[in-house]
Parts: sequence; structure tokens; C-alpha cells
Amino acid sequence: MKAQIPVLLITAILGGCRTDEPATAEPVVAVKVTKPEVADVKLTVRAPAYVFAREQANICSRITAPIRQLLVRKGDRVAAGQVLAKLDNRDLLAQREEAAAAVTDAEANLARVTSGTLPTDIEKARGQAASTEAALNQAQKFYDRRRQLFELGAIPQRDVLLSETELAQARANHEVAKRSLDLLQNQSRDKDILIARSRVEQARARLSAIQAQLDFTEIRSAFAGTVTEQFLFPGDMAKPDSPIFTVMDLAVAVARAQIPDSQAGPVRLGQACAFVPADGGSPFTGRISVVNQAVDPARRTVESWCEISNPGGTLRAGTFGQVVIVTGVRPGSVVVPVAAVQFAEGTNRGVVMVAGVENTAVKKEVETGEVFDGKVEIRSGLNAAEPVIVQGAYGLAEGTRIRLDRGGKQ
Repeated sequence: MKAQIPVLLITAILGGCRTDEPATAEPVVAVKVTKPEVADVKLTVRAPAYVFAREQANICSRITAPIRQLLVRKGDRVAAGQVLAKLDNRDLLAQREEAAAAVTDAEANLARVTSGTLPTDIEKARGQAASTEAALNQAQKFYDRRRQLFELGAIPQRDVLLSETELAQARANHEVAKRSLDLLQNQSRDKDILIARSRVEQARARLSAIQAQLDFTEIRSAFAGTVTEQFLFPGDMAKPDSPIFTVMDLAVAVARAQIPDSQAGPVRLGQACAFVPADGGSPFTGRISVVNQAVDPARRTVESWCEISNPGGTLRAGTFGQVVIVTGVRPGSVVVPVAAVQFAEGTNRGVVMVAGVENTAVKKEVETGEVFDGKVEIRSGLNAAEPVIVQGAYGLAEGTRIRLDRGGKQ
């Protein structure tokens, strides 16, 4: 009887150590899935950009003069040709009066010469011609008288020869005087008229130059736009090398993008483009108007301009953002939500988790393409029939059992 007690005790102890609990259950993760889309994807080139006005000018004075009055201020809208400022012009007004008087004098002198009034030189030549003619007549009479006396034997031959010499000299003097008078009357008069006309033109040109200087004392806008900067004030000295205002026409804005030269090949004039502000505002659409034919040697970029209609002035100069240029279309592409892709940093590759058979998670390595409107193009690694997990995939191990919630679709 005593020998059976240890056996029964051991049996009881062993019996108390047994358990009938089942093994731990496999976890199930709730996820959302969606099927990929098949769509035509627009091919794009993206690059950072700043906004500029299509037309912009620093308005400077053409002359050096003190500013007398400013007629606009920073922020004002201006029309083409509108006067923005006025300079001191009192000295130029005096010069204009002097030049106008010079024109009147030159025109009077031209009228006098043209009407036939002979200048002093012609009068002198005429008097000289008359004087030499009288001397010639007198010499002729002396010669004739001495010739008669010589023939009568009253005087020696040398007196006759002397008279011949005097007559010849008087005749020569008269011929020279007549020719001088003819030259002055026929040639000098035409020359005097030409000179008088030239002086009229010179006087008029000087008056026009002074009038132009007066016009420059009114500083005008070259085009319609907005005054965006003001550099000088009344009393300051305006100079050709010192701008007074900056005027911009932002009715058409230009987003200047710096595209890496490795991506600029497909960019062409006329392609559709959009500027997306960095602050997340709505995009502004336009067209490519400039594609530089030279690569910036420092940045290795090609500058391209996206020209945007901006009649309301919503888009401001200096705004930073991104230009998106549509360079083509790739038809029949597989597209999934961006949330479905876990990207490898700095690359266009990543991982997509899909709902496999028997509701298990399957990992797919993919190569992506265009990203647009919250979606991403899948270039390789996924077909359109595989439902992708769009919520709950982060940290999900391959092979994990999944359960589709109410928003999910298999």
C-alpha cells in the first residue's frame, strides 16, 4: 500500500501540466486596394522657373536735369505714351526762343538774296568795270591824238609807242574788270543763294534739336503697364544712366525655366506648358515661346520661356515655381495612385504591394514614369490586372494575409 503512493502522486502532477490551448492565429491586416487604370499619359519635362514680364523697361531721362514733378507712383497703371515725370526746362525754353529768332533771320536773308539784291562785292565789281572802261576810252583818245601828231611830224615815234602801251594796258584792265563782274553776277549770286539756304536749314535744325530736348523733359512710358519701382523723387537730378521708374507689362507673363540639357531635347516652340507656383496655387497654362539654342555653361541648362496670358495680373513678377512642358503622349500606359508606390529616394523606382491570391500581400518592384494629378505611370513591373494596395501597404511584409475593407475592391 505504501509503495503505490509515489506513483499516484507523479501521475497527478504530470496530469496537471497538460494543456489543450490551440496554436497562435496568423494576423490579418485590413487594406484598401484599387485596380490600375490604362490611359494615355502626357509626356512632360519639368524645371524650376521664375516669372518675368514679357515687356519691362527702366525708364530713364535722355538729358541731365532736375526732376520738377512726378505724375505717377509705384503700383500705378500707365498707358503707352503717358507722361510719368517732368524735368526743369527753363534754360531750354530760352534756347528755343533764340533758335526761332535765328531761323527768322536766315529766312529773311535767303529772301533778300533770292529776290536779286546784289551784295557789296558785285557793286564794287560794277564800279571797277565802269572805271576801267572810262580809262580805256581816255587811253584810246590819247593814242588817236598822238598818232595824228606823229603823222604830222609834231611828236617823236616814242610818244606814239608809249600811248600804244597805255592803251593796251587800259584795254586789259577793262577786260579783267568785265570778267570779274560777269563771274560775280552769274556765279556768286547762285552761290550766295545756296549759302543762304544752307544757313536756313542749319537754323531750323538747331531749333528742331532744342525742341527735341524740350520733349525729353517729359518722361513718358514706352508701353502700357504697371509702375513696379520708383528710384528718384522731385528735386533729384535725372540722368541718362539713372532710371527713374521701372514699368512692367504683365498682361502677358513669361515663366523662364532652366531645363537640364539632358532633358531639353524634346522641348519645341509652341508646345503646351503650365506654370505651377511653389505655394501650391492653381497652375497657369501657356505656350513655349523661346527655346534657347545655347546651353548655360555654368548650370548646364537650357532656358525656355512659357508665355502665359495674364490679363488680370494674377501672376506677379518674381513668383517662383515649376514649369511643366507637354512634349508628347504615350498611349495605353498603366497608371496607379501615387499613394500605391513606395519610391526609392532620388530615383524613379520603387515598390508596389498588390493583393495576391488567397488575399496575401505580394511585393512588386516597379519603374515609374510621369507623375500627374495624384497618379503615377508604371513603366514596368506591374500589369493592369493586378489590384494594388493604396492604403495600409507601408511596412507590410510580403505574404501577409490581408482583408479588404469596405472601400477596397479585388
